[in-house]
Amino acid sequence: MDKKVAVHVLGCKVNQYEVEGIKELFKEKGYEIVDFAEKADVYLIHTCTVTHLGDRKSRQFIRKAVKNNPKAIVAVTGCYAQVSPKEVEEIEGVDIVLGTKDRRKIVEIVENAQKGNQLKFIADSNSNREFEELPIFKPSRARAFLKIQEGCDRFCTYCIVPYARGPVKSRDFNNTIAEIQQLVANGFQEIVLTGVHLGTYGKDLTDSKNLFYLINELVKIDKLKRLRISSLDPDDISLDLLNLMTQNEKICSHYHIPLQSGDEFILKKMGRRYTLDHYRKLVKDIRAKRPDAAFTTDVIVGFPGETEDHFTNSAEFIKEIGFADLHVFKYSPRKGTPAADYSNQVPSEIKTLRSSHLMKLSYELWKQYAGKFLGKEGQVLVENLSNNSWEGHTDNYLKTKFEKSLQQDITGEIVTVKLEKIGENKEVYAKLI
Repeated sequence: MDKKVAVHVLGCKVNQYEVEGIKELFKEKGYEIVDFAEKADVYLIHTCTVTHLGDRKSRQFIRKAVKNNPKAIVAVTGCYAQVSPKEVEEIEGVDIVLGTKDRRKIVEIVENAQKGNQLKFIADSNSNREFEELPIFKPSRARAFLKIQEGCDRFCTYCIVPYARGPVKSRDFNNTIAEIQQLVANGFQEIVLTGVHLGTYGKDLTDSKNLFYLINELVKIDKLKRLRISSLDPDDISLDLLNLMTQNEKICSHYHIPLQSGDEFILKKMGRRYTLDHYRKLVKDIRAKRPDAAFTTDVIVGFPGETEDHFTNSAEFIKEIGFADLHVFKYSPRKGTPAADYSNQVPSEIKTLRSSHLMKLSYELWKQYAGKFLGKEGQVLVENLSNNSWEGHTDNYLKTKFEKSLQQDITGEIVTVKLEKIGENKEVYAKLI
């Protein structure tokens, strides 16, 4: 009988990419991946600790796993396990607490646990300076995600990530080039570079090869059609990198640049390393070369001391920039971070109101941005077929749907469509040309 493993992931995109790699490790050893609600031999919960909600949901899914099959091995990995191992250990039924290291060994550790050797040990996230490679996340034949960087040493006052992920670690330069060459040779049209703090890629490498150097080599790969950069902090974008990202047509015209706050006072209290003028100029410089570029961002509401005026300033700056989309987070105090001890913590009901306001603004901004392209042609990378409609993304990351009018499978192809109508769920309906 096949061994079954059920996996649940919480949190950021990096977590999601990692867990797909973990699934591949289990598949390689003959495990069947089943739904988390099913009875399995192994349950793995890849946790998040960015907010209190992440902690709570992590605990809920751990208990759900134990309830689903009390005899199963329950393994807990990820940031919550790394930062709060004692809390995880104390949950009845947990066999393995692994954190953010040694995930490559997860199947071996699970099989040892099945023999009665439990592992409830978390290695210091600062103790290993080597990048841990996991199998690559390939959600479709069209796009592959490659994590090339781990860790962060910025220590923004609100953020638990440096404590959970440890210092900057970069994937080997030559290995990264070779991996992407192989992916492109296998037919992948788009490669997405990901990392915890992607802009610091190469900081720890001895040969001084940074992100600019890497991307400059990647765009030389003949059959690579699209290179997407998942996220870059404003202060990580050098002039050389900016010129490369705006002048090379292979690099997608979508720039996710975290803002966190549009108020100068709050930005400084957060420990961010740029000013609003710096951010404003960066966007202006990119738009001068790519007028149709999509800018998306992360924003935190309810940071300690954020007054109504600070919040209004933030909302006005967001409107001024004209983002295509926002990822809005309510501030959550994280034990061990400086901001958790700041006075003037904002009440939860005010955080909720401010979050709701920005989410509504986000939808309006998205409609304004997407509306500029109606009636125009766009190039869509086809990712999947759903309800007799093809789905994919333009290079500026507009989610696009169009009716299946051809019998052949066009998954993985870049096709030309005419963008016709805006949908309610941040998608654009189109017609294949």
